[in-house]
Amino acid sequence: MPHVVQFSAVREVALVEVEPQPLTSGSVRIATWYSGISAGTELTAFRGTNPYLTSTWDAERRLFVPGEPSFAYPVSGWGYSEVGQVVEVAEDVTDVQVGEVVYGIWGHRSDAVVAATQISGRLVPEGVDPLLGTFARVGAIALNGVLAADVRLGEQVAVFGQGVIGLLATRLVALSGGRAIAVDTLASRLAVAESFGAAHTVDALRSGGAGERVREVTGGGADSAIELSGTDRALHEAIRSVVPEGLVAASGFYQGGATHLRLGEEFHHNRVRIVASQIGGVPVSLSGRWDQARLVRTVMDLIFADRVDAAALVTDVVPAADVAAVFARLDDGDPEILQVVLRFDAAPERTW
Repeated sequence: MPHVVQFSAVREVALVEVEPQPLTSGSVRIATWYSGISAGTELTAFRGTNPYLTSTWDAERRLFVPGEPSFAYPVSGWGYSEVGQVVEVAEDVTDVQVGEVVYGIWGHRSDAVVAATQISGRLVPEGVDPLLGTFARVGAIALNGVLAADVRLGEQVAVFGQGVIGLLATRLVALSGGRAIAVDTLASRLAVAESFGAAHTVDALRSGGAGERVREVTGGGADSAIELSGTDRALHEAIRSVVPEGLVAASGFYQGGATHLRLGEEFHHNRVRIVASQIGGVPVSLSGRWDQARLVRTVMDLIFADRVDAAALVTDVVPAADVAAVFARLDDGDPEILQVVLRFDAAPERTW
């Protein structure tokens, strides 16, 4: 029987059996090999803080409003960083072949039926570790943040939060010709940031605050900042770090209130611009040329060409059945974890 990761209640997650999905016209069946956990988003489901679990999303008005939650426990199939092998195709599918190893979004499930158009052309090249395919979505989120920050050659860009997406953003800033200043509370992550091309690293716990330290190492302030930790305190420090009329791309998934965010201080007096970066859309000024498909294609080309060493970010590859233990570690803030990947039974023995 197929299996899927299910959040049954707050801080309750397990791999459970489900009925197989029927193959429909225009679709393919994929046996999942690997599925990457996006800790920021998925912890909101684990902890019960995701707004979809606490309020109603009015899609027409694009507002969260009081009422019956849009999602309710049990929640199954979260996850958006999957790799697997095509094992069956519908009769009317011609551009996807059985045996191809593909990456895409179909959730933490061992067996998935998806539209062929979703994975057409998203092949893992032969000779490349298929695990790298799990970085398509998180890489696209990082690139979207870099584009939102309007990074230009020679500019100084502070990247707040050196988790997986933050480290990818740091590397992409460097590849874009910017000088990345990596900010985090963990020395181990700042060390990885240096290997990813950060020109400077800043300990966010240092006295005076990260914003002040960024202004010191940049000689007056960063041209822009990308906030990826998802904390209001970091967003406030990102605002403090940029030059007058500097740009802050708020790319984190912020939960709850904003006690530490103060808009009457540097934000007001330095006329700082804040833009939200979310993977549902690209920056408006680029929407005529960029879309999600181009984000994914661009970042995966860099990863497959080894210009972004995504493999260095994988700290844990664990059996999918151990998902509860992994989420407990993530919930506790285990400093040793960067990217966790769930391995399903269909995955071949790794030779990389």
